[in-house]
Amino acid sequence: MSAVAEAPAAVKKNYVTAVKEALFEEMESNPDLICEGEDIGILGGAFGVTEGLQAKYGEHRVIDMPISEGCIIGTAVGMALGGKTVMAEMQFIDFISCGFDQIVNMMATYNYRTAGEVNMPVVVRGPAGAYGGGALYHSQMNEAWFCNAPGLKVICPSTPYDAKGLLKGALRDGNPCIFFEIKELYRKSSIAEILPEEDYAIPLGKAVVRREGSDLTFVSYGQNVYHCLQAAEELVALGVNAEVIDIRTLVPLDEDTIFNSIAKTNRLIVVNEAPMTCGFAGEIVARVSEKAFEHLESPPMRITRLDTPVPWVKPLELHVLPSVEKLVAAALKSVRF
Repeated sequence: MSAVAEAPAAVKKNYVTAVKEALFEEMESNPDLICEGEDIGILGGAFGVTEGLQAKYGEHRVIDMPISEGCIIGTAVGMALGGKTVMAEMQFIDFISCGFDQIVNMMATYNYRTAGEVNMPVVVRGPAGAYGGGALYHSQMNEAWFCNAPGLKVICPSTPYDAKGLLKGALRDGNPCIFFEIKELYRKSSIAEILPEEDYAIPLGKAVVRREGSDLTFVSYGQNVYHCLQAAEELVALGVNAEVIDIRTLVPLDEDTIFNSIAKTNRLIVVNEAPMTCGFAGEIVARVSEKAFEHLESPPMRITRLDTPVPWVKPLELHVLPSVEKLVAAALKSVRF
């Protein structure tokens, strides 16, 4: 009698693999999905996200584009008007500025100026964020630009599970989305997860509580979620129990989860790595001040990048960015107010 073979153990998958799986699965299930971008075909993308995609689905669906972000977005808009769903990759999110006009004046406005008759199913995605020594041209978080453009949805996942589920959700949403992927998380083994075998998509506009707490609320997204979680652990020894909320999508914003947390903790610290002036952290603080002010027992605070480009030299880079130390100091200041 032969022994029964054991089922293979589930393998944890990293952030970049999660994004890759989302693209492969959506390409398989949606024959109208087109992928385009610089070097995404033969090379497989600068970070390997689209590796093997062109070999499987062909040059007519996975298109290598010239070094022109304006051309990439303009072409995506045209294909969407022709009935396609489009994933347009920016090799680095910093260079999305070269396609800014096509995004905010064309892609974002089509549904409005056609009285809802024309959808624009385009997801513009790419690697973003600092902490990796990429300096000023390869470290930006420019999400606030697009949060200010009506018609766009803005997404920034922090985990492999969310990266896959939110990208699938965006590709099925039917509206134009800007999808920020944190490149420092792409291959970070400590955050790898076992992903569901079955298909799943995460609806846009729903935050998640990463850590329950009672004394103050950290609100963040992307890589800074992990700084908040580490700060929360260090604060335990100091007698402070912090809650950590990962908003996941900036637009639409899940206000209820934030307000419910503040009603419990009465204190707010918003953390992101974009500059402070006119950054999205200020938007969250403003909404809390307008709609949940009665729950606050101390002034809401922002911990962000300094209003400067990201330096290349590592000590200077870390100086201008949010850190666990800065979060702990801010939390103690808040609870002692």
